[in-house]
Amino acid sequence: MITLHSYPGLYGLEDNNPYGLKVYAFLKLCRLPFDHEHGIDVSTAPRGQLPYLTDNGLSIGDSDTIIAYLKRQYELTIDASLSQAQQDQDLMIRRTLDDLYWVMSYSRWRDDRYWPAFRKALLDTHPEVSPQQLEAARQYNFQRYHYQGIGRYAPEEAYARGIADLDVIADLLGDNPFMFGPNPGSVDAGIYGFLANIYHYAIDTPLKQRLLSRPNLVSHCLALRAELD
Repeated sequence: MITLHSYPGLYGLEDNNPYGLKVYAFLKLCRLPFDHEHGIDVSTAPRGQLPYLTDNGLSIGDSDTIIAYLKRQYELTIDASLSQAQQDQDLMIRRTLDDLYWVMSYSRWRDDRYWPAFRKALLDTHPEVSPQQLEAARQYNFQRYHYQGIGRYAPEEAYARGIADLDVIADLLGDNPFMFGPNPGSVDAGIYGFLANIYHYAIDTPLKQRLLSRPNLVSHCLALRAELD
């Protein structure tokens, strides 16, 4: 039995981490039955990070590696119609989302304007999480941001990167309901993991302001959500 291990949900979403929500959406799109276990302990996780998947005695980490495994193991055809050019674009979009991740995370854990509201939402929604655990996670993220580089940016410089990422995705999407046509693919699950975690985020960050200004991103987020039911 497939089990997805990911961070806790927030703001009505199944995971407040875009990569966990990406895998969740992919599993749902492919109609694969799975269990979903939430937590924050990464001590037994491959690569020491969430999300990860357990299946057939295997533990698989990294969202892209998980999706590649599922496609191979269950002979999934969700992306079978993609041309080579579309496969290349899929990869470039995923790398753009990797860049957006750091800005999104920065807005939650690093920016003092938004951290108190994010902290309160986590504590109110998940009483099993202690203030001490959150503070330890925040300090750990400060270190990650410093070594990745975004922690050395001024806030407006950091958000400019994320806004540019959103604009690129919006421009590539255009008037299509999904990235490569009328039906969602794995790249749409990835885009949704990020857009939903910005759109449903009940804090008015520069990223949310930009997303709301791009109607096709909002439409994509809502349309993909409807596909998961």
